[in-house]
Amino acid sequence: MIEQKLFVKNLEINYKVFGKRIPFDTTQGKTLLVLHGWGSSSDRWHKIGQALSEKGFYVIIPDMPGFGQSETPKTPWNFNNYVGFVQEFTKILNLKNFSLLGHSFGGAIAVKIAVDSPQKINKLFLVACAYMRRKTVLKKVLAKISKVVRVFSFLPYYLLVRKVFYKFIIKKSDYIYTKGIMKETYLKIISEDLSHHLSFIKVPTIIIWGNKDESTPIENAYFINKKISNSKLIIIPDADHNLNQKAPEILSEKVLENL
Repeated sequence: MIEQKLFVKNLEINYKVFGKRIPFDTTQGKTLLVLHGWGSSSDRWHKIGQALSEKGFYVIIPDMPGFGQSETPKTPWNFNNYVGFVQEFTKILNLKNFSLLGHSFGGAIAVKIAVDSPQKINKLFLVACAYMRRKTVLKKVLAKISKVVRVFSFLPYYLLVRKVFYKFIIKKSDYIYTKGIMKETYLKIISEDLSHHLSFIKVPTIIIWGNKDESTPIENAYFINKKISNSKLIIIPDADHNLNQKAPEILSEKVLENL
């Protein structure tokens, strides 16, 4: 494994590379690009990258802007900003025939790229994909809190009270774990619902899900499978949302079986 840096969208981006790239690989499709989820990084995909590279695959895993060792955007990004980032990243690395794996938030980005640039993608892997971003009371609360809460930041114990609120009242929100400009970015991201894009995907698609996923319910996996023609659904027993960390060997095996 080697770690490299390059500039994309005027941001310094860190990414990991596993294996050796096959020169002029236009037909074999031995390259895999991995997009991690919200709050994650390439570090958490090291075992996957290593396992696949040992089987002859060339694996690229960038730290998405605002995560890992990559630079944080200067202004709040929306979903399309991240899609544009990945498209430029692949252009700079001259990736034209590759498989694309997206986990959670990264899976949502992968969905949009598969619709916009199907000619570049050999196979699409959606792992616990967070494609559904329906408007809920929780999101309305978060949006209002983000505008109001800063007014009271001068009060004693402000940070403690805020953490307690998110931990016990809004338990599953990643908002509390984000900092600075990424808080506004998070609110923009969760406002995007990609359900209507799924039926437009024509790339061979493999859907991988843990049956005990509480972050992206198993019902979402069946919905994707129904919407994407000829897609394949793989359910991993007793696995939760963090398949890359909790079940890296099994996830690697399922990806290899379908590459």
